[in-house]
Amino acid sequence: MIPWWGLAAGVLGVNFTVWGLAGLCRLAGTLLRRRRRAARRPAAPGARLTVAGVAVLIPAHNEAVVIAGSLAAIMALVPRANVHVVSDGSTDDTVRIARRAGATVIETRENVGKAGALAEAIERLGLIGRFPVIMLLDADTRVEPGYFEAGLAMFDDPDVVAVAGCVRTARGRALTFTGNLLVSHRQRIYAIGQRVLKFGQTWTRTNATHIVPGFASMYRTAVLPRIDMNPPGLVIEDFNMTFEVYQKRLGKVGFTLGAVAVTQDPDNFGDYVRQTKRWAVGLWQTVRRHPPRANLFSAMLTVLLLELVTSSLLFLALPLLLLVLFIPDVAGGAPGWPVFAQAYALVTLHVRPSSVLIGIGAPDFVLTCAAAAAERQPRLLLFAPFYPAMRLVDAAIGLSAIPVAWLTRASGRWRSPARREIPTAASAAAPDAAAAPTAAVPAAGASHANAGGESHART
Repeated sequence: MIPWWGLAAGVLGVNFTVWGLAGLCRLAGTLLRRRRRAARRPAAPGARLTVAGVAVLIPAHNEAVVIAGSLAAIMALVPRANVHVVSDGSTDDTVRIARRAGATVIETRENVGKAGALAEAIERLGLIGRFPVIMLLDADTRVEPGYFEAGLAMFDDPDVVAVAGCVRTARGRALTFTGNLLVSHRQRIYAIGQRVLKFGQTWTRTNATHIVPGFASMYRTAVLPRIDMNPPGLVIEDFNMTFEVYQKRLGKVGFTLGAVAVTQDPDNFGDYVRQTKRWAVGLWQTVRRHPPRANLFSAMLTVLLLELVTSSLLFLALPLLLLVLFIPDVAGGAPGWPVFAQAYALVTLHVRPSSVLIGIGAPDFVLTCAAAAAERQPRLLLFAPFYPAMRLVDAAIGLSAIPVAWLTRASGRWRSPARREIPTAASAAAPDAAAAPTAAVPAAGASHANAGGESHART
């Protein structure tokens, strides 16, 4: 008989436990360093990187609805001359809006995809030779105040070559029930995944994370020539760039909850499925491209993938298990079908209804409560009964992506999910971004990652 705690362990997993403990160790070390900080000699003036040394590069394909707000937010934090936009085959007003905002804008000769546009822009603009750090920023992402103070501090460690941003999903959109469910589900994933997994994985003593999400990340430009940003056939670039950092031993990845950027998550089911599938396909394509090695990163990745597959199978089997367990109660007795009788005997031999409800339902609800408390969003509790169903959807998408990853190659074409403009006080006061470069960052609300990841499709 499988006990409830066995099912709970299958839901939470080894990764959750191990990296959660690593995160607690990191937190304890951080608190200890803060106590000792007063006794330490302050850093020499000019030793720390500043925003003057950060090039911001925004790849965009038909982002006229959102790019003005994103540019206003980033230009409130970095010099306008540091902001660059590469339009990859846009057919709307993306280029005109970006130029009016004061960004340096270039265009690709044809639609080459996000990774190709990034690689081309870095070379054409000479960013590696001009800046020590480059920030890759999605066109729908609004960087919040404090991002650079927290993120650039990570580079004080010379071993850190990339810094992952902390994603939050944009609020303030008028959504349907389905839209609110999809967005809140992502918000829950971000709240727990970043505070437990990402925070623990990026502890300097045990540094191994599977992705630096491309929505808002920073890299030392010195390592970019050694990273193949645009290998042929990959659906997305951020998994591959992260794998290259570890497998080529270029350095470590930094992450802090203080480097926050807000991004729009899909608010309709079609876009949600396409984005989730793209992330899953991108992960498995990158795994195929980078054979495992004898290091901590490969060990972490192996455990992660095993748990991903086993937990997905568990959630896909869950409806069938519940159906077999509860049919006799609903029907007033077990049907006389020989096949059902055998299935019922097999299931009840190993699983009880109480074990399923306690071992799967209870841990999932606890995660929802933790996310609601962490995000200060009690409305997440309203959707708690529906999150197990969303996890089942994610499981089906994740497993179906495995054969696709071995059979498909990306063409480089982009397809944007539906965008919604988020009105802000700044945009109301200054509709032309170029007229108000020092406007406050819009408070759109508190993302590859994905768990973050980039928000366009490469098909």
